[in-house]
Amino acid sequence: VQLQASGGGLVQPGGSLRLTCIVSGDIADIFSWGWYRQTHGKERELVARIHRSGNAVYEGSAKGRFTVTISRDNAKTTLYLQMRSLEFEDTGAYYCNAWPIPRDWGKGTQVTVSS
Repeated sequence: VQLQASGGGLVQPGGSLRLTCIVSGDIADIFSWGWYRQTHGKERELVARIHRSGNAVYEGSAKGRFTVTISRDNAKTTLYLQMRSLEFEDTGAYYCNAWPIPRDWGKGTQVTVSS
């Protein structure tokens, strides 16, 4: 499974970002995907997850602020994470991966919330 996340950047508190993850490879047996965040000095944590049907579940502070969506075609799956009302605590490296059992981690995308 190949995972390519993008869309991170520097944003002020209260701002928005949209992350994109392109997934390819042998994913036929993966039913749910997650967006994970790793903050310096902490373990990687799940932020939101989505089933291939489109049903999404959000963790903690992501509720009400983040929206995860999924797009599928024959060749690839694309995940999106729309983040609004960003807070300092949202800073971190964001990754997409299978849920609940992640595959090899791809290269994440850095989100920095700073004034």
